[in-house]
Amino acid sequence: MLRGSSPPPIRAGTVLVKLSLCLCGALFTTLSVLLEQRDKSVNSLTPPAYRRLGFQPLSAVPGSTLQEVFLRFLFWFLFLLSWLAAPTMKLLKAAVIFVLVPTLTPAFDPLSASVVAGGALMAWHLLSSDSWLKCRFQECCKRNSTVNFKALKAQLDNRLFGQHLAKDVVLKAVLGFSNNPSPKKPLMLSLHGWAGTGKNFLSQILAEQVHPAGLRSKFVHLFLATLHFPHHDQVKLYKEQLQNWIRGNVSACPSSVFIFDEMDKMHPGVIDAIKPFLDYYEEVDGVSYRKAIFIFLSNAGGDLINKAALDFWASGKRREDIQLKDLEPLLSVGVFNNKNSGLWHSSIIDRNLIDYFVPFLPLEQRHVKMCVRAEMAARGYAVDEKIVQEVADEMTYFPKEQRIYSDKGCKTVQAKLDIHEDFVMRDTNTRG
Repeated sequence: MLRGSSPPPIRAGTVLVKLSLCLCGALFTTLSVLLEQRDKSVNSLTPPAYRRLGFQPLSAVPGSTLQEVFLRFLFWFLFLLSWLAAPTMKLLKAAVIFVLVPTLTPAFDPLSASVVAGGALMAWHLLSSDSWLKCRFQECCKRNSTVNFKALKAQLDNRLFGQHLAKDVVLKAVLGFSNNPSPKKPLMLSLHGWAGTGKNFLSQILAEQVHPAGLRSKFVHLFLATLHFPHHDQVKLYKEQLQNWIRGNVSACPSSVFIFDEMDKMHPGVIDAIKPFLDYYEEVDGVSYRKAIFIFLSNAGGDLINKAALDFWASGKRREDIQLKDLEPLLSVGVFNNKNSGLWHSSIIDRNLIDYFVPFLPLEQRHVKMCVRAEMAARGYAVDEKIVQEVADEMTYFPKEQRIYSDKGCKTVQAKLDIHEDFVMRDTNTRG
């Protein structure tokens, strides 16, 4: 059942109201103590409002004036921290606590009241799903977080090579999506290209920017077609399980990230199960999916991308001159009509629910060398250009005569470098 309403966003004014009420409570407490100390007869002059909030004459409570002021103010300070740290709590519930909690304190001396009230508030705070203290010890969903654009750009510049189109498209898409307080639909990216060109790498970098634990995060979900959806005769079961899984995880964390790898090996029809979650609905069965991110990874369309890149090279144009408009229409039509794409005649494409088809260009030898240097640096080795060249030369390239593009991208760089590891380690130790 589709619904057309969504929960109202948390406003800054709510936090200001909370802050004002708590500070007023602290000031009222302090003022009442000082007035009562000045005049022992203040009990008869104390305004009724003080009494309803639980304030009592100092003469009725053991302890000095400074102790009273400090402990009562401490109580309100703890209350303020716990209250502000739970922004999703209803203001009405908070107001009830604001009125009722202080009425319990006269039954105790100031120390006991502060300890009991502070302990209760801290316990309540720890049980809150948005508790900052709780999130110091375990991962929490960042419901209202935005992606750090500069950090994402730096990661892509330093770790993803030869993919100017993918960088530009993803940066713009993610920036626009994360800065939109009320997107109309989830962000849906479909990454296409041959193996080793950086599709998995980019999806991991993006996941880490949304949830720092990346693929280890309980809010980032990776599906492999050959592992999770292997049998053609169980497509109906897979669709039901997939819907339940996504519904449950987005309910727990609206900013969940879902990565579908090996889309070219996905049985036709399976992925259409998520179509309602990608569409322009504010809610589906009471759950909003508009803050989630969905990423498809596929080798389908790689041949089309490679042919376009070769045509640019043959015409004397730089690969950096290739624009998204040169490839995206080819990809959307080619993938839609490809029976081995996982998106064959998919309603997701038919309804234009994929925001961007992101092409990954084939990598040249200079890009392979960048991958080798980055891998050596990651292992703590000194970069030896002789080893870099040897590893790059061991890769296979196409077309066979011109040897322009690596047919495996950077996928086998780690394995190739392992062969040279003993020499690289000796060279590093010698330089050290």
